[in-house]
Amino acid sequence: MTELAFSCVADLLEADTKNILIAYSGGLDSQVLLHLCAAQTALKPKLSAVHIHHGLQSAADVWAEHCRRQCEANGVNYIMLKVNATPQVGESPEAAARRARYAALQQLVQADDMLLVAQHREDQLETVLLQLFRGSGLAGLAAMPVSMAFGKGKLLRPLLHIAKQDIQRYAQRHALQWQEDPSNQSNDFDRNYLRNQIIPLLKQRWPALDKTVARTASHCGQAWQIQQEYLSDCLNDLLDPQDQGFNLAKWQLMASPRQALALRNWLINIGLRPPSQAQLQVIITQLIPARDSALPQLLIQGHTIRKYRQKLYCLPVQAQNLDVLEPITWPPQITQLAIANLGQVSCDLADMGIDRQIWQAGTVVISFRHGGEKLKLSGRVGHHRLKNLFQEAGVPPWQRDKYPLIYIDQRLAAVAGLWVAEWAWSVAPGKCYQLHWQPN
Repeated sequence: MTELAFSCVADLLEADTKNILIAYSGGLDSQVLLHLCAAQTALKPKLSAVHIHHGLQSAADVWAEHCRRQCEANGVNYIMLKVNATPQVGESPEAAARRARYAALQQLVQADDMLLVAQHREDQLETVLLQLFRGSGLAGLAAMPVSMAFGKGKLLRPLLHIAKQDIQRYAQRHALQWQEDPSNQSNDFDRNYLRNQIIPLLKQRWPALDKTVARTASHCGQAWQIQQEYLSDCLNDLLDPQDQGFNLAKWQLMASPRQALALRNWLINIGLRPPSQAQLQVIITQLIPARDSALPQLLIQGHTIRKYRQKLYCLPVQAQNLDVLEPITWPPQITQLAIANLGQVSCDLADMGIDRQIWQAGTVVISFRHGGEKLKLSGRVGHHRLKNLFQEAGVPPWQRDKYPLIYIDQRLAAVAGLWVAEWAWSVAPGKCYQLHWQPN
């Protein structure tokens, strides 16, 4: 078992780590990981074991006490966190427990901290098979990486290349004590069904299956990284740096498989889960070909995907349903203001813009569109409805009501970041205010 011990310690000592946290359930795998790390004198001062108390089993308190005693016996700091693992609508108990567990651990892991989890090679095999049966692509088949960013720090799986049999032998040789979760015997869960029924049969025919499938996962992970590098360059070209709109004119020049990849990666980078094939098809065959006048949109994972003027936008739903804001007085001594969760408006001295004398002599109020507002712009004939000016500027309809309107003595003087009314406009070096609008 020296290979196992060396791998675990070598990976740890390479990192400049403040705290080393072990995700410690008290089961066989995490018990071996705890013992391995506790045996290393150099790690002891940084080491803590974190036990997540889900409260789902009648023996949960007994398990927590067992973990506490094991940490005490090994001279390791013990942390116990209780979580609410109640499933959400449509969520399995297994998924709910995993979500609650990782959310709690993420909060705990700070900058330069490292979280160790005891997943091994057979866990990797199960994950690959589950992803395969779900129809996953490269990202899913890459399964679990050895290391990844987690919380504000890093997650490491030092046993991922170790066989389950080797872990069992290590535990027996050192006479370790661990807890058995009775739910592991229930084949109601997909992973348990694979572990208890399917994989033993497969291993009768292919004994080295865990090793070969782990190699496949590694190949998929490398291919995924290469794909991500390509897609990163691709998205840099497709995204408008001003409004983060997804450029459909450039996207339509791409080959069909690359189109789907680019769309999927765009949504993942925003923070959504990978969209299903059916959702991608709706975007490609229904949303994108739709006329702008129909204001096409698709609701997905708490976001709305909208199309306007050959661009796609993905917006959080809550950001589109804000209550009408009351007018805000802009104090003369303040150069920038944060407006609710909309964004920030600011003014800077400039050579052209709103006449500073008009600004300083009047009462400046920020308001928002109610409909029917008009502006007379310098150098243009007649008054123009804001609706028409927004259309000319290509501002998407759902953004127009979010632009701050600047009134001076109850007279519309400007739309922050876009236009200044003729009556307030001036060109005078260092004697004007230029308005900026930075939406959230």
